[in-house]
Amino acid sequence: MAERIVVGLSGGVDSSVAAALLVEQGFDVVGITLRVWPWQESDDPAKRFGSCCSPATVDDARQVARRLGIPYYLLNSAEEFERTVIENFAREYEAGRTPVPCTVCNREIKFGSLLHRARAWDAAAVATGHYARVTRDPRTERFLLWRGADARKDQSDFLWPLSQAQLGAARFPVGALSKP
Repeated sequence: MAERIVVGLSGGVDSSVAAALLVEQGFDVVGITLRVWPWQESDDPAKRFGSCCSPATVDDARQVARRLGIPYYLLNSAEEFERTVIENFAREYEAGRTPVPCTVCNREIKFGSLLHRARAWDAAAVATGHYARVTRDPRTERFLLWRGADARKDQSDFLWPLSQAQLGAARFPVGALSKP
């Protein structure tokens, strides 16, 4: 039986390519989009947005999963996102610090709660479309986070707070690629 990997599908090119590469490599891939922001369907263009987890990007992710022939789930994480990421951002900003919400989201949401859910589904790992790489040091047995091969697209700076357990379960299929 093939190893199961949960892929965070944003609806964008990078996560779509990550999922396609894993399918091509023979993994049992499950696509998941985390709905992290409340939105409502609207015909009014002023009320729509094309950012992360909008109805349009969720539809794109669903279509990618369908084309790849993988199961797809949309998980509502809006309350957790607000409690964990937004409230932290506000506290840090009020304290005069410059928060980086993506690092908190990656640690707590993408590689925190999503990894927890993935484990419940017997998945060995969580993959995303981040341009980064992870290796294991054979001497120390520690996981090491490396820059993506394409320095222009490197996203390792948003992943630095991941724990050893999270790095061990993280897969970045596009991390070794260059983006045109």
